[in-house]
Amino acid sequence: MRVKDLKKKSSNRVDVSYLRQFGIQGFGDDNLYPQTLRNIIAASPTGSECVERYTDFIEGNGFRNVMFAEYVINRKGDTVDDIHSLICSDIAYFNGISLHVNYNIFGEICELNYIPFENCRLLEEDSNGYVSKIAVHPDWSGKKTRAGKPIRVTKESIDFIDVFNPRKEVVLSQIEAAGGIECYKGQILWISGNGKGVYPRSRADCVVTEMSTDEGLANVKYRNTRCNFLMAGMIVTKKGSSSTNIDENGNVVDTGNEDSGFSDIIYQLQGDTNAGKLLEVILNNDEEKPEFVDLSSKNYDKEFTVTESSVTERIYSAFGQTQWYTIRIGKTGFSGNIIGEVFEVYNSIVSKQQRMIERAFQKIFNDWYEVVNPSNDYSVEPLKYVRNAAVSNNNGGGI
Repeated sequence: MRVKDLKKKSSNRVDVSYLRQFGIQGFGDDNLYPQTLRNIIAASPTGSECVERYTDFIEGNGFRNVMFAEYVINRKGDTVDDIHSLICSDIAYFNGISLHVNYNIFGEICELNYIPFENCRLLEEDSNGYVSKIAVHPDWSGKKTRAGKPIRVTKESIDFIDVFNPRKEVVLSQIEAAGGIECYKGQILWISGNGKGVYPRSRADCVVTEMSTDEGLANVKYRNTRCNFLMAGMIVTKKGSSSTNIDENGNVVDTGNEDSGFSDIIYQLQGDTNAGKLLEVILNNDEEKPEFVDLSSKNYDKEFTVTESSVTERIYSAFGQTQWYTIRIGKTGFSGNIIGEVFEVYNSIVSKQQRMIERAFQKIFNDWYEVVNPSNDYSVEPLKYVRNAAVSNNNGGGI
């Protein structure tokens, strides 16, 4: 079937609109795509696990040049390695990088800071299709507080910072236009894994439905365990003990319906910690015997198991972690040799993201005010599987 013949056309994964009040391109239909995506991943046990592994492999063992990795790059005392660790997480979650640089009076880069990628938005393109500034806000949802007050999203609370361009004539003209080096806000190196000047699409985006389903399955397990894992039912009783008594003078007294608190007792007996407890009910006569109505539902364990397996496999696949999934379900044996091979395969998968990091740091330190990395080696060392020495010396290292 041809694409145009499809009756149901898929919508854009990332909606981009023009927010006139701020002069920026909205990131998602509510301008909160990164924040919403992070919440979806955090709520999915499988999604969180895959993103964490993805982050670890992108970061690897850090930069090969240890002296460069330990170099302090800002007044807060952050090292290159500190910044590297932070941007690896952003690449894993959002497929993007944002780094802020400051310049000295000579137009040389003298400071590097990390800016969370989810805090950045693109300015609207000019007539030439060029995005000249990056809009930065601490929290685009407007919920973050400082000194007890929420940071509302207004044009005054947004920093509009020039995009990265280290050419000295450009930097010096920007410093002059800002009113001097004290007023200059620096530049932001903003990189998208989907191309220049466009919002990136996360690797997790294609499985947001599966991750939401994963969250739902976890909720079902919780409810079954806490509330309904054992037999469920309903006890039907009379609200009170409607009866007649004889007073000391021999007169008939109608006591009416009195609430015995029976409902509260039944409620207290529910849940996993109260399973197996018994309730003693003293009856006045057989007609007041409580009636038990079985509410046990149909067993859907098989359906849930199939759904969970399918969802988990798709999430693993989206992050290129099929080999890890086969080990998880026991389809592939678990040994040092196998794990070592899986590490090598996944290192090749994240090599593109590592090269993105290498190019970013090279661009910045090519114009640093002093020579920091004479070797010009900005490569990231891949993550290696370290076997137990005693096991490794014993014919292949099974673990």
